[in-house]
Amino acid sequence: MTVPAPASSAANSSGLPRMLLQAQLLNAQQLESAQRSSTVEKLPFIETLIRSGAIGADTLAQFCSNTFGYPLLDLSAVNPDALPQKMIDPRLMSSHGVIVLSRRGGKLSLGMADPSQQRAIEQVKFQTGLAVEPVVIAYPQLVDMIARLSQSAEQNLTELIGDDLDSVSFAEDAEPSADNETSASEIDDAPVVRFLQKILTDAINMGASDLHFEPFEKFYRIRFRVDGELREIARPPLAIKEKLASRIKVISRLDISEKRVPQDGRMKLQVSTTRSIDFRVSTLPTLFGEKIVMRILDGSQAQLGIDALGYEPDQKALLLDAIHRPYGMVLVTGPTGSGKTVSLYTCLNLLNQPGTNIATAEDPAEINLPGINQVNINERAGLTFPVALRAFLRQDPDIIMVGEIRDLETADIAIKAAQTGHMVFSTLHTNDAPSTLTRLLNMGVAAFNIGAAVNLITAQRLARRLCSCKQPVEMQEKALLAAGFDESQLDGTPLYGPAGCERCSGSGYKGRVGIYQVMPVSEAIESIILAHGTALEIEAQARREGIRTLRESGLLKVRHGLTSLEEILSCTNQ
Repeated sequence: MTVPAPASSAANSSGLPRMLLQAQLLNAQQLESAQRSSTVEKLPFIETLIRSGAIGADTLAQFCSNTFGYPLLDLSAVNPDALPQKMIDPRLMSSHGVIVLSRRGGKLSLGMADPSQQRAIEQVKFQTGLAVEPVVIAYPQLVDMIARLSQSAEQNLTELIGDDLDSVSFAEDAEPSADNETSASEIDDAPVVRFLQKILTDAINMGASDLHFEPFEKFYRIRFRVDGELREIARPPLAIKEKLASRIKVISRLDISEKRVPQDGRMKLQVSTTRSIDFRVSTLPTLFGEKIVMRILDGSQAQLGIDALGYEPDQKALLLDAIHRPYGMVLVTGPTGSGKTVSLYTCLNLLNQPGTNIATAEDPAEINLPGINQVNINERAGLTFPVALRAFLRQDPDIIMVGEIRDLETADIAIKAAQTGHMVFSTLHTNDAPSTLTRLLNMGVAAFNIGAAVNLITAQRLARRLCSCKQPVEMQEKALLAAGFDESQLDGTPLYGPAGCERCSGSGYKGRVGIYQVMPVSEAIESIILAHGTALEIEAQARREGIRTLRESGLLKVRHGLTSLEEILSCTNQ
């Protein structure tokens, strides 16, 4: 015989049940019965309460609105297609019974039947990074809307790829090798294969630069880096993490049995008969599995042309003059992800002619350019940057590109090549153009070699570009002057800031624009180098010669309405 729980346990309830009891809309017995059914049947408390007939759905919704002070919305007139898509994970929407109604600025309107669900509100805040404003919805309406949204938002893995993606496949040279045949059962799971194809295709269509597959203790997360910012895209079942990791590693020619050390690989996705996209794959063992990061290497970016990169007319003229010289060195500097590779490949593409011998040494080669001899560095096999450079010099090159100058030996060979009739391109990781010269001095390169070899240095950053929905913003003159504007520039030119629309997913930004500091090495700067001058002295001389800093170049983009002042302040130093 089952003994009913004492009525006093209902009185000790918290949240919505307690408030209903205090308002005398339910008695203790009705509340206890609904709570017991909710526990046994593993259903939401509100559903068992309404199903029991103890209180009507509309009455309950009105009570929640009045008690918690949140607005009440009738969903019957709302079009599901008009609601924001992919703002929150579909599983979070279904498990907590919430839907996103709208986004305005940094606030999210969240529809829910029980506003006392603080855990649901906190999870939405964590996932979106936005403030949450609850809106009360009658439970039957909410369930119906979630079901309608789920038909498009949370399909089964076997349905994630439609007929429009039948042409998408992994290139033949990236298919599993004989060494991995023993794990075929792990990686040939059709739903996993189609799910991965869907994720990769979505990343390409969204213009993502990187994909992050991240396992945690209780969930698995997939994020894309779009316009420089990471966005959570999906939370597939945790059980899929091993199969997904195995599938990625096999098509990337990695050892799927090795999960204790990081691995690097490469794969290719054949999007159509005329287009394929390369991915650079990196695995990293973490506490709860292997994190995998895939960088999209789209060769079409190098075909955009120099005009698409965002150089100002005077900067473009300086760069073109430097790269068309018969010998010397052009250096591109900036942090990881600032677009250095695309800038270098764009320059190489301009110089790629049948009568020119071009060789590149990279770690690894990110973009395949026909007509250019590209070499992947393989330190395990002894193929280092210095070894590759020495080999290049024996093969009659006109132009040499070194992926990165990391040490004195590489720098010394590259600079000597620039002094002996070769045009050399390379990158360094420094904050601006003047500090690049002092970095070479600190490496141990002789000052007279630097001054004689380096033609030009370009420092760059990538700032988010304002979407077409941008709107004018009013800013105080004091704030503009503090940001770096000159008084002569405060001429009433309207400045713009982000607004937010469906095209930009509410962020106000769509795409990115380059910000550059283009500094030729003049005779005066060469004299400072020979005297072992500091970066500050070189910067002062560059400014006397009219060379803009990164901040000043960024402010020009703000005046042109291409980006916002906040974005420039966040990616440049004054």
